This record gives sequence, structure tokens and C-alpha cells, in this order.
Amino acid sequence: MSRLFRILPVLLITACLVACGGSKDADKAKPSEPVEKLYNDALTKLKNQEYKSAATAFDEVERQHPYSEWAVRAELMSAYCNYKAGKYDDAVNGLDHFVKQHPGNRNAPYAYYLKAMCYYEQITDVGRDQKITAQAQQALQEVIKRFPDTEYARDAKLKLDLTADHLAGKEMEIGRYYEKRFEYLAAINRFRIVVEKFQTTSHVPEALHRLVECYLKLGVTDQANKYAAVLGYNYPNSPWYKDSYADMNNQPLPPEGTEKSWLRKLWPF
Repeated sequence: MSRLFRILPVLLITACLVACGGSKDADKAKPSEPVEKLYNDALTKLKNQEYKSAATAFDEVERQHPYSEWAVRAELMSAYCNYKAGKYDDAVNGLDHFVKQHPGNRNAPYAYYLKAMCYYEQITDVGRDQKITAQAQQALQEVIKRFPDTEYARDAKLKLDLTADHLAGKEMEIGRYYEKRFEYLAAINRFRIVVEKFQTTSHVPEALHRLVECYLKLGVTDQANKYAAVLGYNYPNSPWYKDSYADMNNQPLPPEGTEKSWLRKLWPF
């Protein structure tokens, strides 16, 4: 997330410039406080890690100087402070407003990325609802789609792997639950989602094995053979393959490995 923080030094430097140069907008509008003082006070709070107070201070810049360039900067900085304070909903709302009002702003890619991070950092364990994970996935994909040649997109691609793994893990948890309750068709639907939609995750070998188990319980041996063969072909050294082999043959995997096993003869279909 190093890129996440690189915007701050720029704003800190430019804040010093405005303090030195003054503000014509401040003279015209005659607010209660000059824009440079408001902005620098907000930056001071940010430096001191007073994130909630800093967000409020940046909001005050925008309120008192709504048409200044510093109001635009303050809007993004307020969202960043809310992000740092863990007020993710407020941060997302602010970022949505920012990109809607300033779609061509040079910091728009950062705003999209920061929104994705608001969701990404809320990803919890697979035992909980994965709505946030899905939102993180969607937001990360949006960054990649809109800004494919940026550092933000490169980092988003890496983080997509984790979101996919969490979503697949949730499907596996539900599938196991159905299987334990002997609801094999419902379990099969979940395990197939993992195999078909999350092919790059670590959950695929187990999902294939569970499909073999469920189809065998239903007496549908041709489908059990199919998924056992896929498992053996793609993950020959997986312990899940050994379990599937034992289920299909009522014996452990032979010492010679998989090259002479019946699964190899079934591939391709």
C-alpha cells in the first residue's frame, strides 16, 4: 500500500505554498478564517494522527471555501482521514462524491484506489458474511479497468487474489455444511462455483474432492469419475487426490504415484 501514502507529501508541500502566497478567494468571500490557516491546521492534526479531528478540519476548508482549489484537495484529504480513522462508510461516501464532482481530476485514480482499500481492509474471516469482500473485489476490478497502466492497478491485481480466496472459502464453508446435512445437490452447487469461478484459488483441490464425495453418495459415478480425473490430472500430489482415489477404489493411492492410475486413463474426457 505504499502508493496509498505518496499523495500526502505533495499536499504538505503545496500547503506551505498557499500559506506563503495567500488566497484571493479568501479576500473575496471574507470567511471567518483564511483558507491557508484552515488547511494547515487540518494538516497538523493529520500529522499528529488525530484522524477524526483532521477529517472535520478538512471538511471545514470545503465549507468555508467551497469554490477554491483547496476545497477539492480538502475533500480528498477528508476521505483519507476517515479511512485512517476506520470510518470507512464516511470515507467511501466522500470518495464517491469526489469522483462524481471531479472525474477528470489528476487524483481521481487515487480516489478509486482508496475506495477499494476501504472495502479491502474490512475483509474478515470466511466464517462471516462476505458482502464486503465482494465489494472489495468489485472496487479493485474498477481500478484495474479504469487505470490499467497505473501502479494502483498493479497493486489491485495482487489484492484481487485474496478477495477471490475469501469468496471461494465462503462457498466451501457453505458446501461443507450442506454435505454434512446430506443435502448433496445443494453442496454440489457450492463446490462447482469454486471450481468454475475461482480456479486460481487454493480451495479448488478440496472442492474437486468434495464433488467426488457428493456424486458417489448420490450414486452418480460418471460425474464422480469426471471430477476425480480433473483432480488427479491437475493436482496429482494433493492429499485431496489421495482421498478421492481411496474413495473410488476402496484402497490407498498406489506407491508408484499417479502415472499408472486409472485417473490418467480417463483424461481427457
